[in-house]
Amino acid sequence: MTPETLVRHELAGLEVTVTDASNPDLVGIDGRVRDETMKTLLVATGDGVKQVPKAGTTFRFALDDTDVIVDGDRLLARPAQRSETQGGSLWQ
Repeated sequence: MTPETLVRHELAGLEVTVTDASNPDLVGIDGRVRDETMKTLLVATGDGVKQVPKAGTTFRFALDDTDVIVDGDRLLARPAQRSETQGGSLWQ
């Protein structure tokens, strides 16, 4: 997984921080992605699991020693579908 291909991979297990959101109460949520649905990320935080909508939210993922900023609208799809159809796949 590289910063360029992050959006094509399963996100569960990655460290994530909400850096911007249409709902200001979501900004600052950080933890580990526990699960992912078509429209949300479930983030395990010190205060429990938070459900964060992908639409209208900007995420920062920690990938090795690099922070990757991703517009949540690019993640709007089922994880399996996104990994198969989002450009560059030899298996499309």
